[in-house]
Amino acid sequence: MSQKRTLNHSRALEGVHGVHVVPHSPFSLTETNQNAGLHPSSGGTSNTEANQLLIMQRVWQQRPACLRPIHCSTSCHGDQHLAETIANVLTSIPFVVLGMHAPRKNLSSKMYANSLIGVGVASSMYHCSRGKLRKFMRWVDYTMIATTTVCLSRAIRNENPKLLMAASAAFLPVNPLMVSVIHTGMMEVAFAKRALKDPDLRTAHTVHKMSSLMGGLLFIADDLFPKTPYLHAAWHLAAAVGVGTCNKLLE
Repeated sequence: MSQKRTLNHSRALEGVHGVHVVPHSPFSLTETNQNAGLHPSSGGTSNTEANQLLIMQRVWQQRPACLRPIHCSTSCHGDQHLAETIANVLTSIPFVVLGMHAPRKNLSSKMYANSLIGVGVASSMYHCSRGKLRKFMRWVDYTMIATTTVCLSRAIRNENPKLLMAASAAFLPVNPLMVSVIHTGMMEVAFAKRALKDPDLRTAHTVHKMSSLMGGLLFIADDLFPKTPYLHAAWHLAAAVGVGTCNKLLE
C-alpha cells in the first residue's frame, strides 16, 4: 500500500510548476523544488544541495566508458553445451602449467608466475559457473588477465613509472580490459626491442607475433559470433602459446 501511495503521490505532482520527479539513480532525489514556498520531500535538503546532487547525478550518468565497469554481454552466453564447457576448462589448464614453470628469479617474476596460475583457475571457474555467479566470475576472469599483464610489464621493465602502476591498480576493478591493452602494448614494444638485440629471442618473437595475431582474430570472432562453438577454446590455446613465448623474456 505504501508503494502505491508513493506512486500516486509522484503522479499527482507531475505537471505542477516547479516540481520535478527524478527517476531512481545512484544519486536519487524523489522531488526537487525551485520555488521558495515548497520544500523537498527529503525535508532538510535545501535548493542548493538538491542542485548539487542533480549535477553529480548527471556527471555520473555521462561518465566516459573507461570509468564504467565491464558488462557481461554476449560473452556470458558462451558454453552452448557441456562439451564446450569441458573444452574451455581443459584449454584453461595450460595457463596453470605455464605459471608453474615460469621463471621466478625475483619478486616481480614470482608475482607474474602466480598471476598466470590465477588466470587458469579464474577461467576454469568462470566456465563452470552459471546464473548470477557467472557474471561475477566474468569480472574476476577479466581482472585476473589484466593483473597478469601488469605483473608481466613490471617483471620486464622495473623502471615503469610509479604513477602508471598506481593508475593501473586503481582501474583494474573498473575497466580491466583497458589496463590489459595498455600493458600488453608496453610488453609488445619491449619484446620487439629485445628481439632486435638478442638473436636467440627472434624465433620466440616470431611465434609470439603469429599467436597474438591469431588470438586477436579469435577474440573478435568470439564476440561477433557468440554461438559458434569452440571459438573461445581456440582463443585460449592461441593466448597460451603467446604467453609461453613471453616467458622467454624472463629467463
